[in-house]
Amino acid sequence: MGFLAIDTLAEKYRIKLDQHQHRSLSGRGEVEGYPVVVSKAMTYMNESGVAAKALLQALGIPPERMIVVHDEIDLPLGKIKRKFKGGNAGHGGVGSIIKKLGTEDFARLRIGVGRPQDGRDVVDYVLSPFTNEEIPQVNDTLEEAVNRVEEILKEINKTHNETEE
Repeated sequence: MGFLAIDTLAEKYRIKLDQHQHRSLSGRGEVEGYPVVVSKAMTYMNESGVAAKALLQALGIPPERMIVVHDEIDLPLGKIKRKFKGGNAGHGGVGSIIKKLGTEDFARLRIGVGRPQDGRDVVDYVLSPFTNEEIPQVNDTLEEAVNRVEEILKEINKTHNETEE
């Protein structure tokens, strides 16, 4: 769901994800007038921190200006929560990022996918395609996720500008 949200954001702002570097697929552009780098880690999910650290270091971006968008099995499908700072809540990718960056101080957008109800393995469940019945809700959720990223980006830039003054 995180990659789908990033793809939706990139499409809305016509940001081409065509740079293969720092163990990521990324592109530069603007969102709501702010310069951004939109990126998807090209590592295993539980090694996302390797890509995040490499990209942030190469671009000179501090972790507190990063927004991590990820799926969340502890939220029902379609539920979105924002989080600034804090632990990983059992998410291996977020845990990897915290470990590699040495900080919990970054924004997260948690997008609910729910838990498997049929006894399936969580990994298989998260990686499986959505059902035809779920697609309309997923599309609405992706639009809302982009709206939330825009809000977080504005907040991060407001906070960053206030600390520079």
